[in-house]
Amino acid sequence: MAETSACSETVRNEAGLHARPCHALVSLALGFESSLRVSHGGREVNGKSILELMTLGVVCGGEMEFRAEGSDAEGLIASVSELLSSGFGEGYSTHGSPKVEG
Repeated sequence: MAETSACSETVRNEAGLHARPCHALVSLALGFESSLRVSHGGREVNGKSILELMTLGVVCGGEMEFRAEGSDAEGLIASVSELLSSGFGEGYSTHGSPKVEG
């Protein structure tokens, strides 16, 4: 049976979700078997597609929701949460704190 895991995160890097953070997120997600869906502003996209992620237009301080389904969903969500908490390695502002749901 496939597991499901989800979390909400605030984008903390000052430039928001541009090409480099999208690439980092997709590269991370592709290392897992589980699917990843990402939501923002009432839209949901495939978290393993750079182009789809970029269409969300998330700015610093924007809230994103992540939902993974599959055998390694919990690990994927934990890794996504860590990546966003680090500001994608770009430095970050102090907007919000992560919330993880199991």
